[in-house]
Amino acid sequence: MHWVRFLHDGGTGFGTLEDGVVTPHEGDPFGRHAPAGAGIPRAAVELLAPVAPGKIVGLANNFHALIEKMGGSVPAEPLYFIKANTSLNGPGQPIRRPRGYDGKIIFEGELGLVIGRTCRNAAPAEALEALFGCTCVNDVTAIGLLKKDPSFPQWTRSKAADTFGVLGPAVATGLDPSALRVRTEVNGQERQNYPVTDMVFSPADLISRLSFDLTLEPGDVIACGTSVGVGSLRDGDVVTVSIEGVGELTNPYEDSPAG
Repeated sequence: MHWVRFLHDGGTGFGTLEDGVVTPHEGDPFGRHAPAGAGIPRAAVELLAPVAPGKIVGLANNFHALIEKMGGSVPAEPLYFIKANTSLNGPGQPIRRPRGYDGKIIFEGELGLVIGRTCRNAAPAEALEALFGCTCVNDVTAIGLLKKDPSFPQWTRSKAADTFGVLGPAVATGLDPSALRVRTEVNGQERQNYPVTDMVFSPADLISRLSFDLTLEPGDVIACGTSVGVGSLRDGDVVTVSIEGVGELTNPYEDSPAG
């Protein structure tokens, strides 16, 4: 099942998307809900980011292939950062650079794990019970800011700018996240194509380990990290992150400041 958030007739709603029709629901997407009203043609709604997370937890150095290419070492525990909820961006919406920064902006296609219920101190065997579904993520990064100050890597500043937390187009439920592949294209040319099985920490392990540090809440998103093939964006580029069974997340890049 594919869950979406959308704008229609001036209001925000949520529901399911199937065969080009959005069926609105009422209630809590992570609790009690039910269909409400007639189906709406997909073309008549504007899709939003499929969830409004309290936090987006992003992983670094979580794919063996990228670690090997960069000459790094496999981490003993997850290395992560937080993207601000104000960075949230949805399908079709432009990615823009932050004001005051004129360096490279890079794309990172990733699998996103959407949490469906409060999760704290969960064992790996229990962790996937907290998973609501999967979505596509573009973990946009102002890479020139990350190590601008040698004394303090700026993970938050480089990754949490407005428009940099790109999610969508839907949250797909009922999938085995470990069986998925992530593809990224820029202007129709494939730049990334990698399996989730290459992750250092599996989806279940990630949810478990993070839950011992942070309370994971419904709607939170874990961006699982990226693999080889990331690159910079130029004005007018169109980047698409796709995961079979989830969908295609497409956004233009506009080389002008956000806001």
